[in-house]
Amino acid sequence: MAVAYLCLGSNLGDKLGNIQQAVRMLTQTSMVTVVRSSAFYETEPWGNKELDWFVNAVIEVKTKLSPRELLDLCKNTEIQMGRKKTESKNYEPRNIDIDILFYGDLIINEPDLIIPHPHLHERAFAIVPLLELIPDYEHPKYKKSLLQLHEELETVDDVFLYGTRVDI
Repeated sequence: MAVAYLCLGSNLGDKLGNIQQAVRMLTQTSMVTVVRSSAFYETEPWGNKELDWFVNAVIEVKTKLSPRELLDLCKNTEIQMGRKKTESKNYEPRNIDIDILFYGDLIINEPDLIIPHPHLHERAFAIVPLLELIPDYEHPKYKKSLLQLHEELETVDDVFLYGTRVDI
């Protein structure tokens, strides 16, 4: 089984509930098991500061799925939860967003599947929760620890613990 890290976020409706529902849907099959999760964080929107703030969390999963199958599961979960993809290049509100951050130490660069996530090194909302789980993990492409990547962030978005610890 492979170990992967998924970032889940929501900035519409019951943000916390949306993330919890997405995790339940992802793990309905025996092909994906949650090992542990970060705390939930309230985070400033990345790419469009006019949007409502997000709630984000990162989960560590063990999976029998290939990276492509895991991507399909994530996208299907988003669709089942009502996410609508648009052709717009602008960042828009979303009830759920699920990104594959890492899949083992694999580096994949295909038109619709890039692992590690191509913007991870720029996003405090993904790095901060990852720091809880794997602070010394070396990014396979950049050969830097997550702690180093956090220290090198050009802009540090506001990232705050969201209330009390809640289990996924």
